[in-house]
Amino acid sequence: MKIPARLHLANLPTRIDNMQNLSTELGVHIYVKRDDETGSELAGNKVRKLEFVLPDALAQGCDTLITCGGIQSNHARAVTAAAVRLGLSAMLVLKTDSPPPCPDGNYLMNKLLGATFRFISEQDYAGHRDEIMEDVRKELAAKGRKAYVIPEGASNGLGCFGYYQCLYEITGQEKEMGVTFDTIVVPVGSGGTYGGLYIANKELNAGKRIAGFNVCNTAEFFRERIAGEIHEALQLGGGQLAFTKEDIDIVDGYVGSGYALSRKEELDFIAKTARTDGIIFDPVYTGKALYGLYHEIKKGRFVTGKNILFIHTGGFPGLLPKREAFGF
Repeated sequence: MKIPARLHLANLPTRIDNMQNLSTELGVHIYVKRDDETGSELAGNKVRKLEFVLPDALAQGCDTLITCGGIQSNHARAVTAAAVRLGLSAMLVLKTDSPPPCPDGNYLMNKLLGATFRFISEQDYAGHRDEIMEDVRKELAAKGRKAYVIPEGASNGLGCFGYYQCLYEITGQEKEMGVTFDTIVVPVGSGGTYGGLYIANKELNAGKRIAGFNVCNTAEFFRERIAGEIHEALQLGGGQLAFTKEDIDIVDGYVGSGYALSRKEELDFIAKTARTDGIIFDPVYTGKALYGLYHEIKKGRFVTGKNILFIHTGGFPGLLPKREAFGF
């Protein structure tokens, strides 16, 4: 496929670690692709997507980036940091019934980076976030500003190319390590990370199982959404790929209490893996997805090969507001 224009914002390639203790417990080899180390302010999987989304904003001469997310959105923080580096402004449409009086985690970082905010209810976010962002764009246009709207998670056709390229990075690392990953597992919250991996896996004929664990909504919701993102990416790149939404492998059942809401057993699992393997996962995405993978393997329902690569998509700042839930 033809690759769109790209900015280089992430520290790449990210390393791959072996989770030796968890692997021993489960009887399979679990490796972690450390995309939590793509940067600091610009950390996590969102940066790979933004490398392909932001050139479009710059080409259009935009001076402001508009995006959306929860109050602790990793994506919103990455967009804000990228905006500052590129000399742009950031307007964040955040889902919260009331912003916390004491900023913490990603929300604190966004304030430090100089973002401006529009707070909306969960109901408005679920049903009207795209319309609200478009209204904000029009408001800024009336003031002589030119804004670019980035969808939730930077998950669209352009964003897919971040993890399309990532799979090529992984195949190079496989050769260096002398390891072949049979399965790649990723948390799914907006779909673009999964979509990019899926396209490259098919294009390379790599034969890997790309499995996603949804952290919100349902498997069917994400099959529909990811299929749309894949079609958009193929149109942009001029590629062709025969697939159906049923080919998109989403393992449901681990949303728990809801998006960004943590159960004790999930937090206990995050603490366990931190203390046994020295890797800290986040409570919104990676903690839930790895918790799901762990239990699927334990139950014998996750049919896989011998080497599993888990994509650590970042999110460390989201742990900070959870200190009381952890009991600290």
